[in-house]
Amino acid sequence: MALRLPVPAPDAPDVQLVAMRRRHLRAVLRIEAQVYPRPWSLSLFLGELTLRGTRSYVVARAGGDVIGYGGLMVTGEDAHVTTLAVDPAWRRRRVGTRLLAHLARVAVERGARHLTLEVRVSNAAAQALYRGFGFCPEGVRRNYYVETNEDALIMWAHEIDTPAYAERLAALEAGR
Repeated sequence: MALRLPVPAPDAPDVQLVAMRRRHLRAVLRIEAQVYPRPWSLSLFLGELTLRGTRSYVVARAGGDVIGYGGLMVTGEDAHVTTLAVDPAWRRRRVGTRLLAHLARVAVERGARHLTLEVRVSNAAAQALYRGFGFCPEGVRRNYYVETNEDALIMWAHEIDTPAYAERLAALEAGR
């Protein structure tokens, strides 16, 4: 049975983004088990955290609790969002927006010009979030999610290193 955090009150504490560390992984794995049919393992996360030259992982915390996280892989001019998840009790509170904006900024800082990710074709809410960040569908990976035989929509945001994209990120972060 998955442990669930209490539903946040309207006056919930501020959400802080911090670099993911080993000490966060118990909470990250709790969220993984809630939101993914085939969650990443502890060893997978530990391996990703050792690849500091090409990876960046961040957690969102509120009142000391991990409430979301995201990961990024940067290779040359391309960056790939490897994972993004928010505790179900904290959804629709802009936590995902803050995490994705942070990852996009890290991608630009590391020299990326383009950002990509995969999303379940059935996940309309996530696709809407990604479209707000300028992601457009550019392909499909058939049966990508083997546990459910579901296809993944491949989405890309191009020219993330431009002033126009920086303005888009600022507007998203400001809630506009």
